[in-house]
Amino acid sequence: MTAIHDEDADDPQHPEEHIAPVPRISVQAFCETEQTLNAVTAAGQDRRLAKAHLSAKDGGLAAAIEAYESMPTPNVIVIESDGTRDILEGLDDLAGVCDPGTRVVVIGNPNDTAPYRELVRRGVNDYVVGPVETLDVVRSICSLFSASEAIITGRVIAVVGAKGGVGASTVAHNLAWTIARDLSLDSVVIDLDLAFGTAGLDYNQDPVQGIANAVLSQDRPDTALMERLLAKCTDRLSLLAAPATLDRVYDFGAEAFDAVFDTLRMTTPCIVLDVPHQWSGWTRRALVNADDIVIVAEPDLANLRNTKNMLSVLKAARPNDRPPLYCINQVGMAKRAEIEVKAFAKTMESQPIAVIPFDSKLFSTAANNGQMIAEVSRTHRTTVLFQNMANRLAGRGEVKKPKRSLLEPLLKKLKGKSGRSSAPHRKAS
Repeated sequence: MTAIHDEDADDPQHPEEHIAPVPRISVQAFCETEQTLNAVTAAGQDRRLAKAHLSAKDGGLAAAIEAYESMPTPNVIVIESDGTRDILEGLDDLAGVCDPGTRVVVIGNPNDTAPYRELVRRGVNDYVVGPVETLDVVRSICSLFSASEAIITGRVIAVVGAKGGVGASTVAHNLAWTIARDLSLDSVVIDLDLAFGTAGLDYNQDPVQGIANAVLSQDRPDTALMERLLAKCTDRLSLLAAPATLDRVYDFGAEAFDAVFDTLRMTTPCIVLDVPHQWSGWTRRALVNADDIVIVAEPDLANLRNTKNMLSVLKAARPNDRPPLYCINQVGMAKRAEIEVKAFAKTMESQPIAVIPFDSKLFSTAANNGQMIAEVSRTHRTTVLFQNMANRLAGRGEVKKPKRSLLEPLLKKLKGKSGRSSAPHRKAS
């Protein structure tokens, strides 16, 4: 059973909240108020209910009982109570026409007096206090499956460049590596640039199989297949590499990668998608269906325009999610005219998640050695930037360095003297 929701539920835009998508199910809602009807209808358009067949009708509990006297019940029934009828009596009547295995969500009224224990006893899986918003409905339906099936529902983070060559792949690979190492989360990087992907080079891996074997397989990829295709980079980080060959053209339908992502979600807490810079049905779908999006841009006019356009389109396609994030990369390149970060942020109407300075020696050394930035320099400020990004995207907050005390040098000096004075003197030979 899931917990009772109320009006103080987490903010839908709060980074800590993670709502996993549902499998292919049927959902029917019977509403008493127009507000609830509109909220349920809007929920049907949410990306997390994309596989669900959802319909909403007027009439509440009475209409549901009448409907199911002559038709089978769906996977999920959503019932709104207006408080005018004894809800327990109504649920008893519904149980008489409800098929075994059907899950029930009740949208209650503040006037309802039935104790939650009695609702649970009558088979109610979730009880939400009305009035409800769209995300309340999404959260309630999705929680029925993510909680009751007791499976891992991995978080998907999609990283994409606003323009080619802005370093989006480098950001994606370092971000995934940092999440795996510093947050101790089992993670998978999926290199979706099948023709030119660089994840294998960046992690110093040369796997024989990878994402192409999964997406081109005639059978639906299962957990066993995915385990065979993953290359181990560290104890907690695995790679689904791109073939990076040009012996064929990689044209895919919009839903080509859905089965791969769904399978990995069941076993992996964090999945980072390295999305190539192209606008097609499947890249747009991968971005829209991700839990978080990071757009990587350089501080020039073309990147400014493209980032603005992408933010606008993706926000509209994900009205119930946190807005896409962006970072500005390669800032401070010598002899290059750049748009100031403040001006860039003003145009976006939001601040970047990170501003990564240009450092040709650091990044080229890491790339040529097949290393991550933190492996080249643990103390570099860019390493800290990736740690902050990883923490924020995983809902852990920002890494803050402890403030240095003004007395620290003096205390260190005194400690050193104390250590020397307490050391035993050597006897002269």
